[in-house]
Amino acid sequence: MKPRRTSLKDLAERLGVSIATVSRALRNSHEVGDEMKQRVQELAKELNYRPNPFARSLRQEAPRVIGVVVPDLVTHYFAGVLNGIEERARKDGYSVISSNSHESYEKEEAAIDNFIDLHVAGIIACLAQNTTDYEHFKSIHKMGIPLVFFARTCLPELFSSVTGNGDIATQEATEHLIAQGCRRIAFVGGPNHLDMVRRRKHGYLEALREHRIPIDREIVSCGFIDGELMQQATERLLQLPDRPDAIIGFNNIATYAAYSTIKRMGLRIPDDVALIGFTDSPACEYVTPTISSIEDMANLQGQKACEMLLKHIGGETKVRKEVVPMVIKIRESSRKN
Repeated sequence: MKPRRTSLKDLAERLGVSIATVSRALRNSHEVGDEMKQRVQELAKELNYRPNPFARSLRQEAPRVIGVVVPDLVTHYFAGVLNGIEERARKDGYSVISSNSHESYEKEEAAIDNFIDLHVAGIIACLAQNTTDYEHFKSIHKMGIPLVFFARTCLPELFSSVTGNGDIATQEATEHLIAQGCRRIAFVGGPNHLDMVRRRKHGYLEALREHRIPIDREIVSCGFIDGELMQQATERLLQLPDRPDAIIGFNNIATYAAYSTIKRMGLRIPDDVALIGFTDSPACEYVTPTISSIEDMANLQGQKACEMLLKHIGGETKVRKEVVPMVIKIRESSRKN
C-alpha cells in the first residue's frame, strides 16, 4: 500500500493541539509561542510534511500558485522560459504549475479553464500556433485574473507581454550572411498569423531591402511548425533551379530540419548552403559543423514575465511591454570566409 501523506491533522493529533495552532506555527505566526513553533516544525520535518498550495489557495481565496501554458514543453526554449518563471516565482513564495498545449487551441483553452478552476493567482501564456480565436483570453480579462503573454502574444491592448527582439536579431543574422557573400537567403518560418513569425520575417526582409537584394517570395517558406513538414519545405527550396545559398531558421525545429535536410541531400554546410537560426542550445556545438544560432535568452524572458505578472497580482493595472535583446552566436555553419 502506498504510504499516505502527512496532513495537518496528523501533526495536530501527535502534538495534542488544534489544526489551527499547527497551521499558524508552520506560518511562523506571532499567535503561537516559540516553543510550540519549534515542536511543530521539528515534527513536520520528521514526518516529511508538505503543505498543499492548492488546498490552501481554495480555503483562503488568496492563492500562491501561478499557471503557465506553453505550446511545446520539450523544446529548449520553452523549458528555459519555464525555468526562469519558476526561479522568479520561488523568490516570492509562489508555486508554478505548467500545462503543455501541444500547439493545440483546444488544449490551450482547456488548460486555461483548469487554471481558473484551481483559483491560480495569475497566468503566463504563449499562444499555440493554431490559436486565432482569443475569446478564452478575453474571458480571463473580464474575470480580472492577471495574465502576461510571452513570445507569441495577442490582444496587446488588454495584456502585458515579454518578447524578444526577433526582428532586430533576424536582421542582424541576415546581414551576417550577406557579409559572407550570400545573396539567395531563404527564410523557413511558422504560421504568418503569429506575431513572433511576423517580427522575425520583418527583420529578414528589412536586411534584404537595405542591401538592395531582390526579395523572392519563392524562398520565403512559412507554414505549420512541424519537423517533418519543415524538412519537406527545405527540400523543396534546395531543389529549385536557383537554390538558396543560405537559410535562416525561424526556430529550433526549422533550424534542425534545415540542417538535417541539407546534409541528407549531400550538400555541404556552409560551402553550398550556409545556415543560421533560432534557438541556441548546447546541441549547436555538439554537431559537425557547429550551428550558428540566435540565443533568445529564454530564462531571462521567463523571469521578466513572472516579475511582470507578480506586479499585476499586486494590483498594477497598466499594460506593459518588455523586449529582451537576443544574442547572435556565429559558428561554422554560417562562416564562409
